[in-house]
Amino acid sequence: MDAGTLIDLDVTGVAHGGVFVGRHEGRVVFVPDAIPGERVRVRLTDVKKKSFWRGDVLEVLDASPDRRPHVWRQADVDVPPELRPGGADFGHIDLQRQRSLKVEVLADALQRFGGMSAPAFTLESAAPIVAPDGRILAEETGDGTGWRTRVSLHVDEEGRVGPYAARSHTVIPVDDLPLASAEVADAALAITRGEPGRIDLVQPADGSVRVLRRPDGGRRDGKDPGREVVIETVGGRDFRVDAGGFWQVHRLAAHSLTDTVASAVRAARPDGPAVDPDGWHLDLYGGVGLFGATLAELAGPTARVTSVESDPRATEHAGGNLAEWVGARAETGRVDRWVTRLAAEASLAQRERLSHGVVLLDPPRAGAGRVVVEAVADLGPETVVYVACDPVALARDLATFRDVGYDTVGVRALDIFPNSHHVEAVATLRRADAPKLGWSA
Repeated sequence: MDAGTLIDLDVTGVAHGGVFVGRHEGRVVFVPDAIPGERVRVRLTDVKKKSFWRGDVLEVLDASPDRRPHVWRQADVDVPPELRPGGADFGHIDLQRQRSLKVEVLADALQRFGGMSAPAFTLESAAPIVAPDGRILAEETGDGTGWRTRVSLHVDEEGRVGPYAARSHTVIPVDDLPLASAEVADAALAITRGEPGRIDLVQPADGSVRVLRRPDGGRRDGKDPGREVVIETVGGRDFRVDAGGFWQVHRLAAHSLTDTVASAVRAARPDGPAVDPDGWHLDLYGGVGLFGATLAELAGPTARVTSVESDPRATEHAGGNLAEWVGARAETGRVDRWVTRLAAEASLAQRERLSHGVVLLDPPRAGAGRVVVEAVADLGPETVVYVACDPVALARDLATFRDVGYDTVGVRALDIFPNSHHVEAVATLRRADAPKLGWSA
């Protein structure tokens, strides 16, 4: 068949990456904008590979009971595929069904790429922020919208502003941004023209939206608006971060992740202090020190925590954000090189402290990789906590950890990207000679 051919497809499953699966005359076909159990009309877009084809859904012939009007009207299935903005690829699915599909994807990855048999876990929504007096200060919306405090728009050569169309680099002007906070959406929709490049909108804890214009080739005055220092607050603690630097995009994500990491660390040492105050603890891919602070709070005022991050600006902020702990420091370096060097050069005394420590990894989407995993295992920490944003990369790294003597004793999944296919997971690992705790949700 040729690209452009129309076929009717029975959708049977979900695949990693926000696409759905069917078979046509024995060949696998991947499509977006569907739900397992539906029959859809598809226009083939890529038929070059022998093993599978890709296509776009043009019409739903037999709808799933889990289908709902898309939360982003311009991304719904009755809009031509080339005009559907990207970023909300599960927005046409009932929220509970979204979560069950994400559980399927994560469980499949852990089984197929991680070699785990039937891992048991549930998918939790972002935890609300609760004041000391019990008042709820912030919580997830009922339909999973309004959560983005960071949005990137693009500007094409004609000056049009908007997100990219799904799976393309075509700018689509839009009249709504339902996943963004109301303030970010208002500021974004007020921008109607721009210089070719990108425009980032950032809403830190003070609530004021920063508009960071990043034209192709840089600003003429040489100034980078992304270097403004803003404050984000988690658990009553302030973190300094560049406006253009990395921070979780969901307004509740940093709060939910730190709670989950703290719970994972506590569960890994049920018979003693959550974090050994005499251990040496590592926060790898540490950013501005969010998880380093979590480890330090658990270990106490004399905690020895080292945060390692390749971005020097983030490292500078991490040093300040961790300053209250005399044993905490932040170092700039590529994690693979830094941890490999430490594994080669650590003294016996350092290795003893590391063996009682926690190593926290929060790698980019590609995962930590074999070099980092093997070097961490060579250091022999008692506990490893792995924060992951990609199920397949997580599963592969957990398989490598198993090969070098670490058992995965728990996985918790978090839905901090509702209405998209993305899912976050926190895995806890222990040295094989440590007590076995079993899977936990």
